Amino acid sequence: MKEYKLSGWPELPAAYQRTAYQRMLHQMSQGYVPLAELVRNSGLGREAVRQFLAQLHSRGVLEERAPDVPPSPPLRAGQTWNWLRRTLGVAVMRRS
Repeated sequence: MKEYKLSGWPELPAAYQRTAYQRMLHQMSQGYVPLAELVRNSGLGREAVRQFLAQLHSRGVLEERAPDVPPSPPLRAGQTWNWLRRTLGVAVMRRS
């Protein structure tokens, strides 16, 4: 699923100067956001959000990416030390 991010703040026509569109712009200015989240948080329909994204794309202020791999689960405490030791090549002293 694609994610979207603003590369600049656009001047919007009057039709897009509503709270829902401003909310989407704010979200995308903070980082990449998937389409489903934009639809959910804006309260607009999927097609309205797609049209808005197309408008931003035509203005050259929209970045898109398709995540290749899902994020990995966080490391547990023991795994973190092993990763750190392998990464830094440092021997970690164990407490007795």
